[in-house]
Amino acid sequence: MQIVIVGAGGMLGQDVSEVLGERYPNTVCATRDEIDITDYFHTRWELERLDANVVVNCAAFTDVDGCETETEKAFQVNAEGAGNLARACAEIGARVLHVSTDFVFDGNQQIPYQEEDPTNPQSAYARSKLEGEQQVRAGNPDHVILRCAWLYGPHGRNFISAILGRAHAGQPVRVVTDQRGTPTYTHDLALAVDRILDTKVTGVVHFANSGVCTRYEFAQEALRLAGLEAPLEPIRTADLQDRPAQRPAFSALDSGKFTEMTGVLPRPWQETLVDYIKATS
Repeated sequence: MQIVIVGAGGMLGQDVSEVLGERYPNTVCATRDEIDITDYFHTRWELERLDANVVVNCAAFTDVDGCETETEKAFQVNAEGAGNLARACAEIGARVLHVSTDFVFDGNQQIPYQEEDPTNPQSAYARSKLEGEQQVRAGNPDHVILRCAWLYGPHGRNFISAILGRAHAGQPVRVVTDQRGTPTYTHDLALAVDRILDTKVTGVVHFANSGVCTRYEFAQEALRLAGLEAPLEPIRTADLQDRPAQRPAFSALDSGKFTEMTGVLPRPWQETLVDYIKATS
């Protein structure tokens, strides 16, 4: 199996590269400069040259608030880019696994979202990601759309790194109590990608670490594990005047389909947070 990882230099891409590269030594790990998915012809040419038969798309514009002002870029990368990649894969007979997000849901539900639940994106980022899913689905029948939530890992800036950074700097740490979800550790998501590639499944699959928490609880546990006694101020989403993008109040994902397919139970988010603190200390 000749695997090509696109967006391999990002927070998730680095972990996917490590996991798949260990199992498949010929894996090609391409950064966004090496394969620019917004350029269809370049993308197709590179994938054909590499003789790819499985392509994992970790490339995305993930600045949720930035997408509100750079909407054109968001759709170029997250929607058109994803579609370009899927169509290029279809033309050379390759399978595509595309990483998507919990933000495609509106957050009005009170139980974890399953794959078939209706989508209703509430921000430019979310709309661009949903259109990306639609373009992947239309562009290549041999696809997997892997949704994750609250992604964090040691190879990039994320919610937890921001919290710990402010605490170390002695800055105030204000965190919302009215957003609930299922954190996803990048290493565990990379392992999930590996497991999914062992199956012949197509369509949408959800993966997140087990357990639901608020952003406040997530931050509180991170500070405790890091041994930081920084004061944590609970606030509401409405208090964040500098965040133009709307976030879902509840975006937990149900990983039951993944477990049924692979026999693997996702680890609790508390356990993976321990790994994150160790990896970044």
